[in-house]
Amino acid sequence: MIALLFGVMYFMMIRPQQKRRREAERMQSTLGPGDEVVTIGGLYGTVTGVDDETVLLEVAPGVQTRYARPAIARVVSQAERAESTEATEDAETVKE
Repeated sequence: MIALLFGVMYFMMIRPQQKRRREAERMQSTLGPGDEVVTIGGLYGTVTGVDDETVLLEVAPGVQTRYARPAIARVVSQAERAESTEATEDAETVKE
C-alpha cells in the first residue's frame, strides 16, 4: 500500500516538475539575439547578446541590462535564425 502511494506521488508531483524543468532549460539554452523575452520579474526585452551564464537584454532603445539565463521566464517571439533558414533550404533541396 505504501509503495502504491509513493508511485502515485511520483507520477502526480515529481515527474511533471522534472518535465517543466527540462523544458525551461531547453528554452533558455536556445535563446539568441533578436528573441523577445519576459523575465521572471515581468520585464519585457529583446535579447542582444548571449553568454554561457548571462543574457544581455535591450529593455528600451539604447538601454541594455544583463540577466542570468535562469531569470528568463518565457520567450514571447523568437527571431528568425540564419542557420535554421539554411537548414530548411538544404532540406528542401534534398527533397527535390
